[in-house]
Amino acid sequence: MGGAVEVRGLRVVRGRTTALAGVDLDVAAGAVTGLLGPSGSGKTTLMRCVLGVQRVAAGRVTVLGHPAGSRELRRRIGYVTQAPSVYPDLTVEENLRYFARVLGVDGRSRAVTTAAEALDVVGLAPQRRQLVGTLSGGQLSRVSLAAALLGSPDLLVLDEPTVGLDPVLRESLWATFRDIAATGTTLLVSSHVMDEAARCDELVLLREGHVLAHTTLPELLARTGQSDGERAFLHLVRGGDAPVRGRP
Repeated sequence: MGGAVEVRGLRVVRGRTTALAGVDLDVAAGAVTGLLGPSGSGKTTLMRCVLGVQRVAAGRVTVLGHPAGSRELRRRIGYVTQAPSVYPDLTVEENLRYFARVLGVDGRSRAVTTAAEALDVVGLAPQRRQLVGTLSGGQLSRVSLAAALLGSPDLLVLDEPTVGLDPVLRESLWATFRDIAATGTTLLVSSHVMDEAARCDELVLLREGHVLAHTTLPELLARTGQSDGERAFLHLVRGGDAPVRGRP
């Protein structure tokens, strides 16, 4: 697989805090790459850089062959924020029809995911006429995901999409992510829950703006001699190994 995102020497400074300290990273196309680390590690900042909405002090980010933030990328990237970005006083279907109009999605092209198709993908077709404000937290996350799928993005950026969800909902949402990836879409998913590492094709472990490891879970466990992702991450944090570079 080729690269969907290329990050070189990326540095972001906020006041006296260095949010990202010279990050180098390649995100494989067509894979689910997990950005894992505690709150404040730089996950959201890195995602904002990929989207082209973050001011950077140094470095460059190339996304799908274009500089991050380029006009050419506007309809090729889907983004799901931590907080649901939908209108509670509209129905599920009305929300998606609105976002479809904003994106210029009219359903006449096979390369475009329509509102109805997006609802089917996230399993919300039965709730299509329900007011968004009456949905559960897990359903709200699915509406935001459906909106991000409109237009069939090549890259889907998901900022802690499972935070606050119960294990059953998390399992269901991850199954949806895998189905989306199976169509060839690249997924960049952040999480602070280390047990979600097993659901990703590749892992990028972040701490205090530094990449501690870029590898797969089996490689990470083998190199640290640990039994699970959380123990392996703590092993790296405590200085048990030099940064793990299982990927370029």
